[in-house]
Amino acid sequence: MAMPDIARIARAFTCKGTLQDYRPYGNGHINDTYLMRYAEADGTPHAYILQRINHQVFTHPMELMENIQVVTHFLRKKVRACGGDPHREVLRLIPTFDGDFCICIDGNYWRCVRFISGCYTVDFDATPEDFYQSGVAFGQFQQRLADFPSESLYETIPYFHDTPRRLEALCRAAKEDVCGRAASVAEELAFAMARMEETSLITSKLESGELPLRVTHNDTKLNNILLDEQDHRAVCVLDLDTVMPGSALYDYGDAIRSGASTAAEDETDLSKVHLDPVLFESFTRGFLEGTAGSLTQTELDLLPMGAKLMTLECGIRFLTDYLQNDVYFKTDHPTHNLERCHTQFTLVAEMEQNWEQLQAVVSRLQQELFVSV
Repeated sequence: MAMPDIARIARAFTCKGTLQDYRPYGNGHINDTYLMRYAEADGTPHAYILQRINHQVFTHPMELMENIQVVTHFLRKKVRACGGDPHREVLRLIPTFDGDFCICIDGNYWRCVRFISGCYTVDFDATPEDFYQSGVAFGQFQQRLADFPSESLYETIPYFHDTPRRLEALCRAAKEDVCGRAASVAEELAFAMARMEETSLITSKLESGELPLRVTHNDTKLNNILLDEQDHRAVCVLDLDTVMPGSALYDYGDAIRSGASTAAEDETDLSKVHLDPVLFESFTRGFLEGTAGSLTQTELDLLPMGAKLMTLECGIRFLTDYLQNDVYFKTDHPTHNLERCHTQFTLVAEMEQNWEQLQAVVSRLQQELFVSV
């Protein structure tokens, strides 16, 4: 995509001051992001983030923005009530001059948010303290939205964490075998199919009401948390595009999957791929502290299963894409998605081997932190 006319797009939003400069910002793979710097007549600086929403991934951008608007409005009230700083702890959308929070220009959808200064993010090599802080932040996100009517939100990506449906898609991809790869991944297919009964554990309990339907973030990677440059504490949860109804187990599980592994997602030496027990405990401690007793006992008991199922689901998605000739995830070489699948399945197998220890950590932390219902 050619460089858009950022100055023209920016004029649609009610930013303070005059635009001084702008530049591409961050390393996201979905939306195009720009940092814009403004100054008022007296020199007072302001900074904003302008983003083009990828409407190929998010096919209903107006619904997505409505989700973000109502959730951030609700969160600001919660932060004020507990004496926090809503200007720093919650994303603030900048409206257009027409009062909207999203605008379509030349077929592309754009939004603007206030830039939060004095913060940083961590992509890789997280310390236990970094991961603990992300656990606190994502736990607080759950706790503060515990009484939000989750059913009122749109599904920005329908069936996103429907693990049984993901397995069904894998079976179809193997049967269709559009690029002749199915025979070479018989072992991987067998691994996924051997866990078929477990895939419906969360979805079935959501349907029965055994698990509560909650507002979930659904992309709980460490780099979606802003950390303070001075005291390194978590400040704000970022990237609310996938905020929608779901289970708290999704958020906990995906964070463990992505952040507690000792290796990169596409590591080819599987002897390096392990679930780091220190990082597992650090995030779990932070998450339980952040949720502050708002989880049900069923949710608490199933936290390790959330980690396992989100990891299995991710591996299934990589394997499905590999069988479909790599049409969803960006790849650098022909076996990239298969390598990603291998790391996820390796983590699943290690979780299973250490299942009692994982359960014991969660149980011990509940007792230490007096998290009970």
